[in-house]
Amino acid sequence: MAEISTLARPYAKAAFATAQAADAVSAWADLLSFVAQVTTDSEGRRALAHPTLTAEQKAKWLNELAGDANFDAAARFIQVLADNSRLELLSEINDQFDALRRQLDASAVAHVESAFDLTDAQQATLSEALSRRLNKQVSLDVSINADLVGGVVIRADDLVIDGSVSGKLAKLAEQLKP
Repeated sequence: MAEISTLARPYAKAAFATAQAADAVSAWADLLSFVAQVTTDSEGRRALAHPTLTAEQKAKWLNELAGDANFDAAARFIQVLADNSRLELLSEINDQFDALRRQLDASAVAHVESAFDLTDAQQATLSEALSRRLNKQVSLDVSINADLVGGVVIRADDLVIDGSVSGKLAKLAEQLKP
């Protein structure tokens, strides 16, 4: 079977193009984020996997849940996904839509794993340095990973910086192999 990202890409691009044309990128982003959360929630997955529900019923349910956040173009988009049995792609479609949005806004999210809590000053310094390096406005998504022993691992766009102690130890072990 094809990769999820490959299957989601044309839907994300179509949604983004439609959103741009209607000057409604923010509204689309909000809606996609909401329905992606619903479809990744255990109750939402269970409801959408119910064998007696038709594609139309699944789309109607999602559209009703979205309530005021929904609009005609988005409702039709959800219906197309349901008709093509692609509702499970909504989380990936949302991620790709967000990436397209960040690309348009010249912004990026850097995922930072740290062995310890980073102070606000450290986060600000790191964000500024990454913004200069990537030539984009960078916001940080920081998580704690005690397995790193010390240091940080940064992932932003195609950039990966492993400044962790465990990463350095792994490199050293690789170099010491005969």
